[in-house]
Amino acid sequence: MRRTREEVDATLQIAKLNAAELLPAVHCLGFRPEASAAAAGDFCLLELEPALCPQLEAGSSLVIRGDKDDPAVLCSKDKTYDLRIADTSNMLLLVPGCKTPDRLKMEEADCNIIHAEIFGFSNNYWELRRCRPKLKKLRRLLMENTYEGPDSQKEKDSNCSKYTTEDLLDQIQASEEEIMAQLQVLNACEIGGYWRILEFDYEMKLLNHVTQLVDSESWSFSQVPLSICLQELGPLEPEEMIEHCLKCYGRKYIEEGEIYFDLSADKICRATAQMLLQNAVKFNLAEFQVVWQQSVPEGMITRLDQLKGLALADRHSRPEIIFLLKVDDLPEDNQERFNSLFSLREKWTEEDIAPYIKDLCGEKQTIGALLTKYARSSMQNGVKVYNSRRPIS
Repeated sequence: MRRTREEVDATLQIAKLNAAELLPAVHCLGFRPEASAAAAGDFCLLELEPALCPQLEAGSSLVIRGDKDDPAVLCSKDKTYDLRIADTSNMLLLVPGCKTPDRLKMEEADCNIIHAEIFGFSNNYWELRRCRPKLKKLRRLLMENTYEGPDSQKEKDSNCSKYTTEDLLDQIQASEEEIMAQLQVLNACEIGGYWRILEFDYEMKLLNHVTQLVDSESWSFSQVPLSICLQELGPLEPEEMIEHCLKCYGRKYIEEGEIYFDLSADKICRATAQMLLQNAVKFNLAEFQVVWQQSVPEGMITRLDQLKGLALADRHSRPEIIFLLKVDDLPEDNQERFNSLFSLREKWTEEDIAPYIKDLCGEKQTIGALLTKYARSSMQNGVKVYNSRRPIS
């Protein structure tokens, strides 16, 4: 049954509303027959942040990712969001073609009645909250089958796990841009259409070939020519692996039409330290620093700050020691990360703990804010230190 203008005016009068203070157009809502039989769960409403609306209107997609046991996340082309259900005390009505007050003002509608049918309803909606991409799984998948070179027995085994870009997009809870950026961080490369991480010993073998060639040719580490590297080292290893190694440890640039690489002393020193520490539970710090400096190419200077997030020095033990502690091996969850760190060491300075929690910082979040939330500060010998807010078993 449709209302007339007289009935609408009578309703306004009963409600003691002044028609002059309202827009002249009136929406009269009614349930269409099939809507009255629909359940609230038949429709899902999603609240988008303003930046996502233009992307959808331009034809971009939003993808929900996660295994059946994972909390679902929604991914745009470059961001990841937690999906949360928000209940509302007011019933949300779905009205196709419903005109908002702003549109009615723009159209300068006459004093008329707009009859609209309710298509469905819901008592809740999905809201999005920006979150860190869940990228630990990416490294875990790629470490299942590291690349040891073309002659490795593993390369002849067809049962070894390998992952294409599509496989990773299907399994990793992150946007495509975040996944591709993390593949670069992991120094992964595409071999035969599959993403692979080089076995560390094989990576060091490639790096040694390069540094020995630089030394024998008396080149500067800031100007290593790609063409000659491929020509000289091609008989030893695949050319694409030589170039990948140069990309991992250097910056590519072009000068007078020739491709060169500026090799990073910090990256080479860091990799050398990892090679020395990976087979030792603990290493005398003083002895390590001597061996480390002797192991890097001539002209490079080793510094402990090159090992942030890779190794931890304990200056309170006697003698002082250093051991491998990679941030990649720590839990992804914030509380679990802090529990793991405080079980390893009761009290931390901000300088020591920062490299191991830096990746936990969300958008506009600082290391100081994380420490305030998950740790308690105190002064020890004039130095601020942090310990756990919770008992660590």
